[in-house]
Amino acid sequence: MTKENLVRINRYISDKGICSRREADRAIEEGRVEINGRVAVLGDKVSDEDLVKVDGKAVPKKRQKDIIIAYYKPVGVECTTNQDVEANIVDAVGLEDRVFPIGRLDKMSEGLILLTNLGEIVNKILRSENNHEKEYIVYLNNPVRDETLEVMREGMLLDMGGEEVQTKSCVVERIRRDCIRMILTEGKNRQIRRMLEKFDLRAKRLKRIRVLNIGLGDLAPGEWRDLTAKEKTILLGRIQK
Repeated sequence: MTKENLVRINRYISDKGICSRREADRAIEEGRVEINGRVAVLGDKVSDEDLVKVDGKAVPKKRQKDIIIAYYKPVGVECTTNQDVEANIVDAVGLEDRVFPIGRLDKMSEGLILLTNLGEIVNKILRSENNHEKEYIVYLNNPVRDETLEVMREGMLLDMGGEEVQTKSCVVERIRRDCIRMILTEGKNRQIRRMLEKFDLRAKRLKRIRVLNIGLGDLAPGEWRDLTAKEKTILLGRIQK
């Protein structure tokens, strides 16, 4: 790789299948990344001629194989690649190959999350403007009113760390008095829980059952499977549009 082909350290780590660019930025900020023996800083550029380490482990020069898996994240597992964190998702999945989650489910939520070593597809799946669907079943602590469902469908203002943010319109359907199905095309931090809190409701159980064309199926908590060839073809085709 010539000097002209140097890439930013966060992209380099992501392209090698270690973690997403966002996770790479976090690792760099926390001083967990080294370049040729020195602590990396955001904005550093590297090539395959450099020795890059994350958490003391050398980043391989080549990604061994392309991986995309579907995992049923149980309650209690943290969607982080930092293996110093107890119950992190990397240890929970237990793959020999390094993978990282596409997006997040908060610690108390469960259900489908995709993991991969293909850093280049992550942002394409997560970008809200691409309107990629994520489907959830939400069990509530109290019955939900029709008026509440209508406001949630139309989009609403949420307090996100002191800043008011407008949510997109979404699908919200009643399954029973205290259970709803939701389909979002964005993924703001704890979005569903924040939406419910506006109406003094709480999610007793929040389960994601689909991401784009990938369904949770009959996976049990803690189980994972490789995507089928058909699922991969459809998924990659959709995110390239």
